[in-house]
Amino acid sequence: MFTGIVTDVGEVLVAEDRAAGLRRLTIACAYEAASIAIGASIACSGVCMTAVATGREGKRDTFSVDAAAETLRLTTVGRWRTGTRVNLERSLKMGDELGGHLVSGHVDGLAEIIAREDLTDMARFTLRVPHPLARFIAQKGSVALDGVSLTVNAVTADTFSVLIIPHTLSVTTFAALQVGDQLNLEVDVMARYAARLMEQS
Repeated sequence: MFTGIVTDVGEVLVAEDRAAGLRRLTIACAYEAASIAIGASIACSGVCMTAVATGREGKRDTFSVDAAAETLRLTTVGRWRTGTRVNLERSLKMGDELGGHLVSGHVDGLAEIIAREDLTDMARFTLRVPHPLARFIAQKGSVALDGVSLTVNAVTADTFSVLIIPHTLSVTTFAALQVGDQLNLEVDVMARYAARLMEQS
């Protein structure tokens, strides 16, 4: 479980295809490798992944994860290559501050940026979402985009907008995003359960 508060931006150093549709990704990070337990969950641009190895490349600590065929197909992970920058968040511990909202790291789909408006030190993104997911997104509700907890500003049919504040632009991958880019989207779990309850009533 995560909160959507990014604690590091990592860099993919190696993307190696393996048997049975697996791809092993080695990611450089600011976390001490010795502090990452094998089997620990780390959200990588919103995708909950399991650390299978740790190490060091030059002066940088690293961890490795295996991405299965479904993850490669349904998320942006299949496009990651050497040099790709990814938002990182380690899993919650008991007593940690819930600074964003509860995020599982299970991606629901991809949201595509259809407009970017640069403001003073900020940016507003408008995104299109797959139609089946649009009903889970509400004005002033929460979404996770590439692992970042954000508040929805406005909703129109299959689109919504978010405002990215200066701090978020400086500590995530969002500053480099452009129209046409796709982001891993996780809708608010509360919205999903509320919709399910309404279906059953």
